[in-house]
Amino acid sequence: MLKQLAQTAKPVLDLPVVRRTRRNHGLEHATIHLLSQRIKGLQMAGRSTESGFVLIGEAPTEAVEAAVYEALRRMRNGEHNLAIHPNCGTNLVTTGFLTSLVGFLGISGASRRDSLNRLPAVMVLMMLTVLFSQPLGTAMQKYFTTDGDPADLEIVSITRSQMRMPFASGPVTIHRVVTRSN
Repeated sequence: MLKQLAQTAKPVLDLPVVRRTRRNHGLEHATIHLLSQRIKGLQMAGRSTESGFVLIGEAPTEAVEAAVYEALRRMRNGEHNLAIHPNCGTNLVTTGFLTSLVGFLGISGASRRDSLNRLPAVMVLMMLTVLFSQPLGTAMQKYFTTDGDPADLEIVSITRSQMRMPFASGPVTIHRVVTRSN
């Protein structure tokens, strides 16, 4: 069903800014996959735009550079599955939206007393929704939010910086990967 919906949405998904963002998102995920294999216990987050992506987390710049170039090479050689990552925000948003919807529908229209009586059933339905939403989030990545084919995507630069964040004990390392495509 999502594949058919993606076909319908193809004119939007093929807009240059959307296509570049999806490709960068896929490359971001592939890079994090490779870094996670090389650096045990790595905690990293990312965010993609049409001009590239940022990686937030402590990793040596040389390791990030090697992972970005290897990820691009492997994706060009057909490893499109590297674009899908289990910890993607798409999965979190899908899960959050669906469980909130189930919770809302489960208690809507009920009195406070009836809502409390429904709570065990609503909680079970929400837990089932969490299980169902994980493969749905993965499919959303595959068809909507990432693109495993980098096509003509090129790496322009990779830079490292540090930034102070609220509630962080020290500076946070950020790698900015700038890309371009025609």
